[in-house]
Amino acid sequence: MSDANILDPQQLRTWLHGAAKRDAVAFRSLYDATSAKLFGFALRILIKRELAEEVLQESFVAIWNNAGSYQSHLAAPMTWMTTIVRNKAFDLLRRSDATTEIDGEQFDSEVINALHDPGATPIEALEMSRDAKALAYCMSALEGLHRQVLGLAFFHDLSHSEVAQQMALPIGTVKTWIRRSLEKLKTCLAKGERA
Repeated sequence: MSDANILDPQQLRTWLHGAAKRDAVAFRSLYDATSAKLFGFALRILIKRELAEEVLQESFVAIWNNAGSYQSHLAAPMTWMTTIVRNKAFDLLRRSDATTEIDGEQFDSEVINALHDPGATPIEALEMSRDAKALAYCMSALEGLHRQVLGLAFFHDLSHSEVAQQMALPIGTVKTWIRRSLEKLKTCLAKGERA
């Protein structure tokens, strides 16, 4: 089967119509025909493969649930599905601020560079470097979303309400996650001092 047959709009409409009637075979055919193209689209927006996979899954759940509302006179099937993927990708970016996610290695080098003081003695520089590495290690041990909340609050200097708005979380959740994360950091850093 050629790509032209696989992405034939009439065939996609038929499968969407079947999915609207809860026909799992039609939905599977729709998925098989379009998932690679939609995944590539999500990957271009999100860059990270795991985020694109998450968005693709959420998108196909939305396609399954909303197939009955598809209106062929408003958009071609691929346009309709691509719009769902785009919206889910942008929702994920807003929700998790994936572009400012703190990864351990990058965080480690950024903190060390930020703490580098050209006027520091070699002993002071070594001490700051050791502290920065310990902090980076403890930050990387936090759960991803908790690390992001803490990073946005302290390293991007956002208020609790700004963090809540940026991550689309209730402010109470943000405050709780920050408090718990600070407690975990304190415990982790204390263990490091004893080692």
